[in-house]
Amino acid sequence: MKLGLEPDGTVAVPPGDAGSPAGWYEGSVTPGELGASVILGHVNSTQTGIGVFYRLHELQDADQVSVTRADGTVAVFQVYRTDTYDQDNFPTMEVYGPTDRAELRLITCGGYEPSTGEFTQNTVVYAYLISSHPAGT
Repeated sequence: MKLGLEPDGTVAVPPGDAGSPAGWYEGSVTPGELGASVILGHVNSTQTGIGVFYRLHELQDADQVSVTRADGTVAVFQVYRTDTYDQDNFPTMEVYGPTDRAELRLITCGGYEPSTGEFTQNTVVYAYLISSHPAGT
């Protein structure tokens, strides 16, 4: 699913319904192209405690992530870093800014605050392109 910007200039997020997919921020490059491609997904859903990125925080350095592109190819990325940021101190340029290689950013919420029912943090996984191949191979 493609995601754009909200009227306030923040990146839109996918629906919170159970089973909702992650979404690619169309203001970023296509996964596998030079630059940072950004995919956002929920850690939970509005009906269950499990969203598409429920286990995102478990990714470790050297783990691989595959993204199937609209053109029928699969871009394979290797994780090199996972960070958690307070939403009030989110490093926008570091996450969304230009890179000198094909990279991927996977973003979800974290830091659930029961007193407000809100998430106060974001988990960001950083990965770089290591290969690509036709889907189904």
